[in-house]
Amino acid sequence: MTAGAAGAAEGPDGPTDERPRERDAVVVGGGVAGLSAAVYTARQGLDTLVVDPGGSILRRNARLENFPGFPLGVDPRRLLDLLGEQAETAGADRLDARVTRVSLADGDPDAADAGNAANGARFAVTTDEGDRIGARRVVAATKNEVGYLTELDGVDIVDRGKAYVDADERGRTGVDGLYAAGRLARKPHQAAVCAGHGAEVAVTLLEESDEPFYHDWVAPEGYFTDRDRDVPPGCEEIAAAEREARESAALDATRDRFAEPHPDPQETHPSLED
Repeated sequence: MTAGAAGAAEGPDGPTDERPRERDAVVVGGGVAGLSAAVYTARQGLDTLVVDPGGSILRRNARLENFPGFPLGVDPRRLLDLLGEQAETAGADRLDARVTRVSLADGDPDAADAGNAANGARFAVTTDEGDRIGARRVVAATKNEVGYLTELDGVDIVDRGKAYVDADERGRTGVDGLYAAGRLARKPHQAAVCAGHGAEVAVTLLEESDEPFYHDWVAPEGYFTDRDRDVPPGCEEIAAAEREARESAALDATRDRFAEPHPDPQETHPSLED
């Protein structure tokens, strides 16, 4: 994903001077819930930005043994890298920063820098790097970090030893356009559950936006057209040769990716280092 340094976008020749623009969706948090949500919103064509400083708690795990699709287990850092790559392939960008505040754009004195409500941005997202990003919708997926949401009237923070955002099963909060995903929405502390909830929240967001109903299927050639049906929005038919080519390329890339151990060491909780 495109990484920002002090709010600058990353270009082919290094950082540029472009400030983060107004977005259809800003995802706060780059763990499994946030990245899964970004994959879905970006694949549907929403201009999606993931804002995250890179501190997902999953990186502290030594080994993930119960995530679907990895019968031999997977390095959690590798899993997050793959999810990030998947979000990038889908079209999402990333800003390496920490969100310090989410406010309503029409009530923010600095909203002109973020794109005001008249231009479609409902929220102004502020980072520790001084960025103010306009967002039509926000997905909060930061485990138990809630400080950046406290100024939003309608967000109900629940304290049960750790802080959560009160949300319904599909991640809707008390603020239109703001969703909570994964652990922040009190989902069980399992990577598979949080990843699935991130996807569900994104589909909810899409269903409640102006986008067509979410399909996103890759079907065999003729699956729809042989029945005299139009290919639904977001779907694709591919011939057998194209399917085989994609699978071969994916297999080669997977072999290369898993040939060596992940280069990053397992992170530990700060309290264990004292």
